Amino acid sequence: MDDDGAALAIDSKKRSDAEVYGEHAVALVQFATVLVGAGDAQDVVSSAVLRSLGSPVWCEVENHRSYLYQAVANEARNLYRSESRRRKREARMSQPVLVYLPEIRPEVQRAVERLSVRQRAVVYLTYWEDMTDQMVADYLGISAGSVRRHLARARDHLRKALL
Repeated sequence: MDDDGAALAIDSKKRSDAEVYGEHAVALVQFATVLVGAGDAQDVVSSAVLRSLGSPVWCEVENHRSYLYQAVANEARNLYRSESRRRKREARMSQPVLVYLPEIRPEVQRAVERLSVRQRAVVYLTYWEDMTDQMVADYLGISAGSVRRHLARARDHLRKALL
């Protein structure tokens, strides 16, 4: 390989982790905010990104965005599991988990807050990101059938909560 070829190889590898993160950071924080709330979103994204970058398979990942979305969803689930007891105690005294969005009616927001993290992730990616079942499945590392099942359960829960 000549010097120019070596420089190109370094440059393609040089699409540094910081550049990959910079390209997806805003979307990842928005996604995490839907899953865990504004207070924990940045921490969840940071943990997920650091864990991803430290993974031995990171260099082989072809779709960094999908991999990072999956990592954020996993980290959100981990946070939810590890802090569920604390959150239940604090829920009585704190603000809602989700950020208030003026275009969303408060009763809808409360109903969405009661969904599981996985259901919120599927609802967000399906309706806000306008993804197909297969795209959501790829992003979350689950099957398309699981996406449909989580979406159906979320819709059922929302229907019951909003009627």
